[in-house]
Parts: sequence; C-alpha cells; structure tokens
Amino acid sequence: MTATVERGSRAVGTHRHGGPRRPRPDRSYALFLLPGALAFLAAVVVPFLMNTGVSFTDWQGVGSPRWSGLANYRELMDDSEFWASFRHSLFMVVAMAVVPTVLGLVLAAALFDHIGKHFGSRTATVLRACFYLPQVLPIAVAGIVWSWILAPDNGSLNALLKGVGLGSWQQDWLGDPDIALYSVMGVMVWVQIGFPLVVFMAGLQRVDPQLYEAAELDGAGWWRRFWHVTLPQIRPEISVVLTWCSIAALKVFGAVYVLTKGGPGGATDVPSYFSFTTFFEKTQVGYGAAISTVLTVIIMLLSLIGLRLQTRAEDAEEGVRA
Repeated sequence: MTATVERGSRAVGTHRHGGPRRPRPDRSYALFLLPGALAFLAAVVVPFLMNTGVSFTDWQGVGSPRWSGLANYRELMDDSEFWASFRHSLFMVVAMAVVPTVLGLVLAAALFDHIGKHFGSRTATVLRACFYLPQVLPIAVAGIVWSWILAPDNGSLNALLKGVGLGSWQQDWLGDPDIALYSVMGVMVWVQIGFPLVVFMAGLQRVDPQLYEAAELDGAGWWRRFWHVTLPQIRPEISVVLTWCSIAALKVFGAVYVLTKGGPGGATDVPSYFSFTTFFEKTQVGYGAAISTVLTVIIMLLSLIGLRLQTRAEDAEEGVRA
C-alpha cells in the first residue's frame, strides 16, 4: 500500500529521478493573441517598414522609385518648415497633455471630493459625462462647429464679445498668424480634457478613504489633501495620461486639417499635416515618407520612455510597501 502511494505521488508531483516536477507553462493564451498579433503585423509593422523603405527613395508616386539613400533625411534636418511644424507640435503637447492633465486633476478631485459628497454621485456622474462629451464627438464635427464659433464676421465668439461691450477684442481667430495657433490650442484643450478627467476619477476610487479622513482630522484643507494624498496616490494614472496625451498631440491631424489646414502661412502646421501635404499636394512621396518615419520613431521613443518611467515608479512604490 505504501509503495502504491509513493508511486502515485511520484507520478503526480515528481520526475522519474525523484526531483520536483516543474509546472508546464500554459501556452494556450498564445492562440488568443495570434489574431491580434497578425492584425498588428499587417496594419502597423508591414506598412511602417514599407514607408521606411520609400523614405530612402526619390519618388513622385508614379513610375519606379529611384534610390537616394539618406538624401531625404539630410534635407529634412535642414528644412525650416519641418522644424517649425515640430515646434508647433510642442505647443500641441502643452494644449493636449499638460493643460488637460492639470485641469483634469483639479476637476476630478473637485467632482469626487466635493460635488459627489455634497450633491450626490449622480450629479458628479452627469458632470463627468458632460466633460467627456467632446471625446465622443468626431473631430471633424467638432472642428466644423468651432470654425463657425471662431468665424471672424458672424462667429458666435465675436458676436458675444460685441454684445457684452468688448467689441475691441474681436479677432480673426483662425486667420491671424499671431493667434491662430493659440486658437487651435484652445479647441484642443476643450476636446482633450474629458479623457484625463475620467481616468483620474477612476483612479480616485481606489484611494483608501481613511487617508482622507486622517488628513481631515489633522486639520488639512481641501488643497492640502489634494496635494499630499490625491497626487501621490494616483501617480500611475498621471503617468499614463501624460504619455497617452503627448502621443496624441504629436500625431494630431484632424483638428488642424478641419480648422486651418496648416495656415495661415504655416502658422499652425504640424508634422503629420506637413507630411500629408508633402505626400499628396507636392507629390514628394519619398520626402513625405521620411517625415512620417521620423515622427513615428519619436512617438515610439516617447512611449518607451513613458512605460519605463511608469515601471520604475511602480517598482519604487512596491519597494516602499515591502
């Protein structure tokens, strides 16, 4: 009987030579990842490699491409229009990542810590949905509506300014090179603010309420609770929002296309739109491919840096808990 039990336990829990049996990794999940991996390969990796190959050629889109090596990239490094469009992208990062993150943090904390407690969770939910509504609207629709609002002659904004006695503040919001970029930035803040708000409100729900109660007992006001409790607790969400929104800002296209088409005089041009016009209007396909390749590499590096910083922060937090 003892020998039978030993043989049975060896068959179940040990190797033939008496050592502990290592559990075999479950590879069944690979079958579920395969369709997504194939779609990613077909829709992202292969087009990117083809685009990179075209960037080393001199090609107008018809006929046979002529190999030009690094000529497009050397030209790109000296192209003032490209660097101007890239500077505009940095402004878009401010409008689509920095400002929405700051405003989203304050609004999320206010909705969660004040509105939700004093007016009920339903009121906070309705306000959250209102802030998120621009994210649901197609960017083409939002752009057209804002082009009506910012129109110089019969736009709603200029009519409002005139109606309240501020007619001297009327501007050609999208046609003046000095303010067109800031007008587009304002529209993008309105479009983008709902995403950080929703993410931060979700993050606030996992914060231990006892931390707020302890801070309140110590006499901490709303701002001190926000600064010393809320911000440290939702640091992972802040990292995700900044990375995600910065990537969206670098590749923004639809709003610029609908509102200004890169004008006036290139004042609102961004790399994605600059690449588009180089491709289809100037028919410099090789040079446009070089622009999009550089932009893709920058976005990939930004994504890797964001993921690395987030992983390092999570490891440090786990080390403190341990």
